[in-house]
Amino acid sequence: MFSAISESSARRRGAARLAAAVLASGLVALTSLTGAGTAVADDGSQHQGGAAATLDGLKTYGEAVLHADGKDQQLPAGLFEMTVDGGGKLKTYCIDIHNPTQDQAKYRETPWDETSLGANEDAGRIRWILEHSYPQIDDLAALAETAGTGPLTEKTAAAGTQVAIWRYSDGADVDASDPAAEKLADWLEKSARDSAEPKASLTLEPGVVSGRAGERLGPVTVRTDAAGVTVTPPADAAASGIRITDRAGAPVTTAADGTELYFDVPEDAADGTASLGVQATTSVPVGRAFAGVTRSQTQILAGSSDSTVSATATANWATGGPIPAVTARKNCAESGVDVTAVNAGDEPFVFEIAGEEHSVEPGGTTTVVVPVGEDETYGITVTGSGGFSKTFDGVLDCVTTGDSEIVTQRASGQPLPASAGGSSTDTMGTAGVTGSTTATGDLAETGSSAATPVIAGVAIALVLVGGGAVYFLRKKNDPSAGE
Repeated sequence: MFSAISESSARRRGAARLAAAVLASGLVALTSLTGAGTAVADDGSQHQGGAAATLDGLKTYGEAVLHADGKDQQLPAGLFEMTVDGGGKLKTYCIDIHNPTQDQAKYRETPWDETSLGANEDAGRIRWILEHSYPQIDDLAALAETAGTGPLTEKTAAAGTQVAIWRYSDGADVDASDPAAEKLADWLEKSARDSAEPKASLTLEPGVVSGRAGERLGPVTVRTDAAGVTVTPPADAAASGIRITDRAGAPVTTAADGTELYFDVPEDAADGTASLGVQATTSVPVGRAFAGVTRSQTQILAGSSDSTVSATATANWATGGPIPAVTARKNCAESGVDVTAVNAGDEPFVFEIAGEEHSVEPGGTTTVVVPVGEDETYGITVTGSGGFSKTFDGVLDCVTTGDSEIVTQRASGQPLPASAGGSSTDTMGTAGVTGSTTATGDLAETGSSAATPVIAGVAIALVLVGGGAVYFLRKKNDPSAGE
């Protein structure tokens, strides 16, 4: 229940934007081990589970004015929509005002500490705003009365909510253009209280286990806010004899929060690897962060339909020698990626990252922090004992960043997203491995670059030139052309 506040709201003015942390860049390698040198099929991500979605664009929005570097920039502010892989819709607000969106960008549910929220002491206040404003509060008359704003529409409610969020997520000096939206932003900003990070919709912990054939490998613990999840055994379970069981060895086909799963591997199984999957249909908790698979402004969840969420876990086994389980996780506090290797074998596991050798003793664990530049894509490849090979990739987006350039180019109707792949260019990192850096100067909410008209013009010219070349060649090869 809201309580009315009669006094005028004091506005935070975060004069300084957080600076990007610039560190050694790199496309580094890390490989996952399978027995007998077998390659592991892997999509290269470190997704720990939950919802995966595609950005559909900014759908419900009003106008705002950003004050930066002595200039004022008008920009749209409001709700984005995403389509969930497997079914479902999400509504999100931006928490990274100066970064661009990418057209049809892929997003994944992500823990706060792997985004800029991890180091933001006001992250909990952002969640409070989400829970006490539109669209969670869809009775706009009641919201307007509580906040003392005057009449609100969906557009002005979305704009006011986004402005309040930006003040906490980016320390932005920003106002809503509409008076009612501005009053809502002020009320939300002043009223916000700290709230805890919401739990993930669905994860498996840990994501990789290892051990000897003939044992039950695990446990892998289900963490979910769904009422229940279905458990899918390895694709070749019938042929390989591998079962997914509980600690006592009873088969498991459904699970709930806290359920422990095991890979029951036959004693005569050849050295190898297998994966299980879990899936559920649930509403993703408000306040969950969504990070782009490629560079695209980080989002925070404002509303969810019933959506498909999933997670996978992998087991590696062998009869002897090193038996590793290797994982990777973004480490925003250290501006890099943690690569962790666990060795369940009876011999040391020796692996290499970016030309540097590391070793894990039997029964031991080793974590290597791989430095990655802010806003840079990376690929982490590791080679190791027994023909081990696995690659992880992603983009490190841990800091809200800004640029002194003000963007004035906007598409009519709604913001024009940058093309997928964006404005990044390949460079050579300090460790001698390939990375990428992204050109600055875009505002996330406009989603457009000052170079957009030039790029469009060049693209059109190339299409015309290409079309002319095709026509000329066809004419030259056409006997009826008289040549």
